Amino acid sequence: MRNPSGDRAAQVPVEARESEDLVRRMQGGDLDAFEEFFNRYKRPVYATAIAITRDPFLAEEVLQDCFVKAYRVRERLDPMRSPLPWLQRVTINMCYSRVSRRKALAEPITSLITNLVVDLAARPDQVVESREVLDVLQRGIDALPPKQQTAIILYYLHSYSLAESAEIADCNVGTMKSRLHYALRALRVRLPVERRIPVGTHATVRVTMR
Repeated sequence: MRNPSGDRAAQVPVEARESEDLVRRMQGGDLDAFEEFFNRYKRPVYATAIAITRDPFLAEEVLQDCFVKAYRVRERLDPMRSPLPWLQRVTINMCYSRVSRRKALAEPITSLITNLVVDLAARPDQVVESREVLDVLQRGIDALPPKQQTAIILYYLHSYSLAESAEIADCNVGTMKSRLHYALRALRVRLPVERRIPVGTHATVRVTMR
């Protein structure tokens, strides 16, 4: 006779099983499990916080508060699902509830912009090498409405799929596509004409097909 639990364990990826075990241990009050939980997910959470706030001190505060909340509501976490989308959603909400003014860092978030310019510029290598254009795009990202900025951060900084981005942002895939489309259009017009990809070329296809 087959062992049902054994069959299930064989079908579930190791990372998912480890995440499930970690959440269950944390729900049982295991502080060591909470420390593992924090260490496993702190990097993507901080990356989102710093991308939105542009302030390392505020991003660190959001990071800590996000995990404090996670521990407080640990009984509501679903062990069968990755907690990362929930953590990202909490992080985004905390950032936008606390930031009234955008503070630019001395250095732009180059990984975000490097990924972004592939869909914006005819010669991405020239854009990334140009401090002036990087600054233009950084200001452009800061000026986007919060929902469009969130879409850009999820899709281009973290490389979430459209479906994953939509789940985290609590919207449908069509809405996420629309937010990315309008965000890209707003950023594209900030580039010098000779550096732009014409609207309707592979940038639109990439957002649609990904």
